[in-house]
Amino acid sequence: MTTVADVTNGTSGAAVPQTPDAPAVRLPAIQIDEAQIHAHLDDVVRQTVEDTLNALLDAEADELCGAKRYERSDSRKDTRAGCYHRKLHTKAGEVELKVPKLRTLPFETAIIERYRRRETSVEEALAGGGHHRGAVGHARQLQHRQ
Repeated sequence: MTTVADVTNGTSGAAVPQTPDAPAVRLPAIQIDEAQIHAHLDDVVRQTVEDTLNALLDAEADELCGAKRYERSDSRKDTRAGCYHRKLHTKAGEVELKVPKLRTLPFETAIIERYRRRETSVEEALAGGGHHRGAVGHARQLQHRQ
Protein backbone atom coordinates (compact mmCIF):
# COMPACT_ATOMS: atom_id res chain seq x y z
CA MET A 1 0.00 0.00 0.00
CA THR A 2 1.34 3.42 -0.95
CA THR A 3 1.26 6.05 1.79
CA VAL A 4 1.38 9.81 1.52
CA ALA A 5 4.90 9.72 2.94
CA ASP A 6 5.99 7.28 0.20
CA VAL A 7 4.66 9.58 -2.50
CA THR A 8 6.26 12.72 -1.06
CA ASN A 9 9.57 10.93 -0.45
CA GLY A 10 9.55 9.48 -3.94
CA THR A 11 9.56 5.89 -2.68
CA SER A 12 6.15 4.98 -4.05
CA GLY A 13 5.82 1.69 -5.86
CA ALA A 14 4.16 3.54 -8.75
CA ALA A 15 7.43 4.17 -10.60
CA VAL A 16 7.69 3.31 -14.27
CA PRO A 17 10.47 0.79 -15.01
CA GLN A 18 13.64 2.60 -16.00
CA THR A 19 16.12 1.94 -18.72
CA PRO A 20 19.75 2.99 -18.10
CA ASP A 21 19.49 6.11 -20.31
CA ALA A 22 15.92 7.22 -19.35
CA PRO A 23 15.16 9.58 -16.43
CA ALA A 24 12.95 8.34 -13.57
CA VAL A 25 9.27 8.94 -14.27
CA ARG A 26 6.59 8.59 -11.62
CA LEU A 27 2.89 8.01 -12.22
CA PRO A 28 0.42 10.17 -10.32
CA ALA A 29 -0.48 8.77 -6.91
CA ILE A 30 -4.18 9.60 -7.36
CA GLN A 31 -6.16 9.10 -10.54
CA ILE A 32 -9.64 10.56 -10.91
CA ASP A 33 -12.18 8.99 -13.22
CA GLU A 34 -14.50 11.87 -14.12
CA ALA A 35 -17.06 9.59 -15.78
CA GLN A 36 -17.36 7.58 -12.58
CA ILE A 37 -17.78 10.77 -10.53
CA HIS A 38 -20.50 12.05 -12.87
CA ALA A 39 -22.32 8.71 -12.75
CA HIS A 40 -22.21 8.75 -8.95
CA LEU A 41 -23.47 12.35 -8.77
CA ASP A 42 -26.29 11.54 -11.21
CA ASP A 43 -27.32 8.63 -8.99
CA VAL A 44 -27.21 10.84 -5.88
CA VAL A 45 -29.44 13.45 -7.55
CA ARG A 46 -31.88 10.79 -8.79
CA GLN A 47 -32.06 9.20 -5.34
CA THR A 48 -32.63 12.61 -3.70
CA VAL A 49 -35.50 13.38 -6.10
CA GLU A 50 -37.01 9.94 -5.40
CA ASP A 51 -36.70 10.31 -1.61
CA THR A 52 -38.15 13.84 -1.65
CA LEU A 53 -41.14 12.89 -3.79
CA ASN A 54 -41.89 9.83 -1.63
CA ALA A 55 -41.68 11.95 1.54
CA LEU A 56 -44.10 14.47 0.02
CA LEU A 57 -46.52 11.69 -0.96
CA ASP A 58 -46.40 10.38 2.63
CA ALA A 59 -47.04 13.88 4.00
CA GLU A 60 -50.08 14.25 1.72
CA ALA A 61 -51.45 10.90 2.88
CA ASP A 62 -50.93 11.92 6.52
CA GLU A 63 -52.86 15.13 5.89
CA LEU A 64 -55.76 13.30 4.23
CA CYS A 65 -55.90 10.73 7.04
CA GLY A 66 -55.76 13.38 9.74
CA ALA A 67 -52.91 11.55 11.48
CA LYS A 68 -49.47 10.17 10.76
CA ARG A 69 -48.87 6.53 9.91
CA TYR A 70 -49.47 4.27 12.95
CA GLU A 71 -50.62 7.26 15.03
CA ARG A 72 -53.78 6.85 17.08
CA SER A 73 -55.98 9.92 17.00
CA ASP A 74 -59.65 10.79 17.50
CA SER A 75 -59.42 13.14 14.52
CA ARG A 76 -58.26 10.35 12.17
CA LYS A 77 -60.42 10.22 9.02
CA ASP A 78 -58.88 7.17 7.36
CA THR A 79 -56.09 4.59 7.65
CA ARG A 80 -53.37 3.46 5.30
CA ALA A 81 -53.80 0.38 3.13
CA GLY A 82 -50.21 0.01 1.93
CA CYS A 83 -48.89 1.54 -1.26
CA TYR A 84 -48.39 0.75 -4.90
CA HIS A 85 -45.22 1.34 -6.88
CA ARG A 86 -45.03 3.31 -10.07
CA LYS A 87 -42.20 4.59 -12.21
CA LEU A 88 -41.80 8.23 -13.16
CA HIS A 89 -39.30 9.52 -15.69
CA THR A 90 -37.64 12.79 -14.65
CA LYS A 91 -34.68 14.78 -15.89
CA ALA A 92 -32.71 13.19 -13.04
CA GLY A 93 -33.60 9.69 -14.29
CA GLU A 94 -36.28 7.12 -13.61
CA VAL A 95 -37.56 7.16 -10.03
CA GLU A 96 -39.82 4.69 -8.26
CA LEU A 97 -42.66 6.27 -6.35
CA LYS A 98 -44.44 4.57 -3.47
CA VAL A 99 -47.93 5.98 -3.84
CA PRO A 100 -49.93 5.51 -0.62
CA LYS A 101 -53.31 3.79 -0.66
CA LEU A 102 -56.01 4.69 1.83
CA ARG A 103 -58.80 2.39 3.02
CA THR A 104 -61.83 4.60 2.28
CA LEU A 105 -60.74 7.99 0.93
CA PRO A 106 -59.37 8.40 -2.60
CA PHE A 107 -55.72 9.45 -2.66
CA GLU A 108 -55.08 12.00 -5.39
CA THR A 109 -51.75 13.72 -5.10
CA ALA A 110 -51.23 17.39 -5.88
CA ILE A 111 -47.58 16.67 -6.69
CA ILE A 112 -47.90 14.50 -9.80
CA GLU A 113 -50.82 14.23 -12.17
CA ARG A 114 -52.66 10.92 -12.24
CA TYR A 115 -51.46 8.53 -14.99
CA ARG A 116 -48.50 10.79 -15.77
CA ARG A 117 -45.39 8.69 -16.44
CA ARG A 118 -43.03 11.40 -17.59
CA GLU A 119 -42.60 14.58 -15.60
CA THR A 120 -40.45 17.38 -16.91
CA SER A 121 -41.35 19.91 -14.24
CA VAL A 122 -40.64 17.85 -11.11
CA GLU A 123 -37.25 19.50 -10.65
CA GLU A 124 -38.84 22.93 -11.12
CA ALA A 125 -41.57 22.05 -8.64
CA LEU A 126 -39.01 20.85 -6.07
CA ALA A 127 -37.18 24.14 -6.45
CA GLY A 128 -40.44 26.08 -6.18
CA GLY A 129 -39.97 27.60 -9.63
CA GLY A 130 -42.12 27.58 -12.70
CA HIS A 131 -45.82 28.35 -12.80
CA HIS A 132 -46.75 25.58 -10.35
CA ARG A 133 -47.08 26.12 -6.61
CA GLY A 134 -44.14 23.76 -6.24
CA ALA A 135 -43.66 20.71 -4.07
CA VAL A 136 -41.54 22.65 -1.60
CA GLY A 137 -44.31 25.20 -1.17
CA HIS A 138 -46.77 22.35 -0.86
CA ALA A 139 -44.62 20.67 1.82
CA ARG A 140 -44.35 23.94 3.76
CA GLN A 141 -48.11 24.33 3.60
CA LEU A 142 -48.52 20.80 4.98
CA GLN A 143 -46.09 21.55 7.84
CA HIS A 144 -47.93 24.73 8.83
CA ARG A 145 -51.25 22.89 9.07
CA GLN A 146 -49.90 20.41 11.62
